[in-house]
Amino acid sequence: MRYTFGWLPFSVGDVFYTLAIIYIIRWLIINRKRIVKDTKNWLLDVGATLSIAYFAFYILWAFNYYRQPLYKSLNLEADYTTEQLISFTKKLIVKSNNLHNQLSNNKDSLKIELPYTRAEIFDNVKNGYNTLSKTYPHLDYQPRSLKKSIFSTPLIYMGFSGYLNPFTNEGQVSRLIPTYKFPTTACHEAAHQLGYAAENEANFIGSLAAIHNKNAYFKYSGYTFALRYCLAEVFKRDPELYNEIIASVNIGILKNYQEVQYFWMDYQNPFEPYFEKTFDRFLKANNQSAGMKSYSYVVALLVNYFENRDL
Repeated sequence: MRYTFGWLPFSVGDVFYTLAIIYIIRWLIINRKRIVKDTKNWLLDVGATLSIAYFAFYILWAFNYYRQPLYKSLNLEADYTTEQLISFTKKLIVKSNNLHNQLSNNKDSLKIELPYTRAEIFDNVKNGYNTLSKTYPHLDYQPRSLKKSIFSTPLIYMGFSGYLNPFTNEGQVSRLIPTYKFPTTACHEAAHQLGYAAENEANFIGSLAAIHNKNAYFKYSGYTFALRYCLAEVFKRDPELYNEIIASVNIGILKNYQEVQYFWMDYQNPFEPYFEKTFDRFLKANNQSAGMKSYSYVVALLVNYFENRDL
C-alpha cells in the first residue's frame, strides 16, 4: 500500500473517505422510501456492506492488534520501580537540557522553533528509522507514506493529532499541530505503518526513531516527548518530588510543553470527550484492555529499554 500510494502528494485515504461519505448521503436520499417500505432488505444491504468493510479492515491491517507485545519481543520487563523512574527521568532532563542549550544558543528560557516545513519533517522521518533498522531490521521504514490530512481541523476537534488509514496504510498528521510536535507524531504514525497497533508501542518506537535521528531538532522532540511522559508518572507517584525535579528542567522546554497544552485548549469542545470515549472502547475491543490509558505505558518500555543503554 505504501508503494502504491506513498508517492502521491495528497491523502488517497482521505479522498476515499470523502467520496464514501458523499456516496452514503446520496444513497440514503435515493433510498429513503425503500428504507421505510422494505426495512428488512435495506438492513441486509447495510449489514453486508459493513461486513465487507470490517473484513477488509482486519485483513489489511487490524490483525496487528493481536501481535506479540513488544516488551516480549525485545525481552523487556513490563513494570518498573519508582527508583528506576526517578533515575531515568533525571538522565532525560540532563539530555533534554543539553539539546535545548545547543539549539537555543544557551538561552535556557527560549522556546525551540523547528526551522523546517512539515514536508521537510516528513522527509526526515526515515533517517531515525534507518538507524534503528541496523539493530532491528524489522523497523526498516520503506517507502515513506506520510501525508497532511485533509481532515486536519476535524481531527483536532476530535482530540487527535493524526491517524493511520488502515485501507491505504497512509499515515495522516494534522497540519495544524505545532511543528515542535510534528517529528514525534509523524514517527508515531510510521510505527503504526510498520504494524505496531498498540498506542504505547507506537509511542515508544516513535520516540526511539526521533531520538536516533541525526537531526538535533528531531532528537530534541524525541527526548522531550519521553521526558513529558516520565514527568507525568513522577507526579502520579510523588507530587513533592515532582516539584523538586521539574525545577531542573530548562524553562524553554516547559514553554514548548505549554505551547502544546495551549494549542489543545484552543480546540476544546463538548464533543471531544465522546470521540475519545468511542476510541477508548474501540481499543478495548481490539485487544488493548487498558484502552486510551495504554498511552502512559510507554514509560515502562522506555525505562526498561534504556536500563542498560546510553541515552
